[in-house]
Formats: sequence, structure tokens, C-alpha cells
Amino acid sequence: MIIDDLILNYILLFVFLELYEVSWQKAPSIMGMLIRMYKYYSKSIFLFLIMQPTFYFSIGFAIISDYNPYAMMLLFIKTVDVATKILLIEQIFIRKELTQDLSLVLLAPVNKFLPYIGVIIYPILIGLALDI
Repeated sequence: MIIDDLILNYILLFVFLELYEVSWQKAPSIMGMLIRMYKYYSKSIFLFLIMQPTFYFSIGFAIISDYNPYAMMLLFIKTVDVATKILLIEQIFIRKELTQDLSLVLLAPVNKFLPYIGVIIYPILIGLALDI
């Protein structure tokens, strides 16, 4: 089966954008990732949001796919992802509230492949939304 050029372009663009996000967020632990994100967040929340291009891609993709359930699933996952990052940054760096249990989780080493899960899962959702 030959994949339509348009579908392939959507998938490749999303993979490229996701790899960009991984490149600036990647760290040995979730806390390390949050520290890297906070550098942008502390300058401006708008800068932080601009650094999340796959979120905007998922909004646009949901619209152009006529709100396909798989596209909406992608948008939901990306929205929860960005919201969780903002909530954790606010809790840890702004309000300075960090329980011992949460700190243990955040400081635990992250598998080196974990940041790349989106590079695999999201293109599958795009493909399903476009019926390939």
C-alpha cells in the first residue's frame, strides 16, 4: 500500500517537531526535564508554549481531519502533556511545594527511550485518523 504524499508529509512533519521537542527537553530524570523547561517558562509562559509545536500541530490536525476521534485522542494527549508540565513547573519552581514521594519519582532515572515514545505513538494516531 502506497501512503499518500499528504499523509506522509503530516507524519514526517510531526516526527520532526516531536524530535525537536525531545532534543530540548531530554534529561536523565523527569526533574532534569522540568528544569530545562523551566528555563523557558521563567522567561515567559508564551515562550514555553511556543516551544511545544506538536501541541499546535495537534490542534490544527484535529480541525483539518474534521475532528476525527484519533485526531482528538492525539489532541487530548498533547493537551494533558502540556498542562501536566505547566502544573509541575508551577508546583515545584513557583510555589516550591514538593513532597518527598513526588521528589523520589521526579529524580528517578528515565529510560533513554521514554522521551521518544511520542515519535512512535503519535504518527500511528495520525495514520489512523487519515485511514491509512
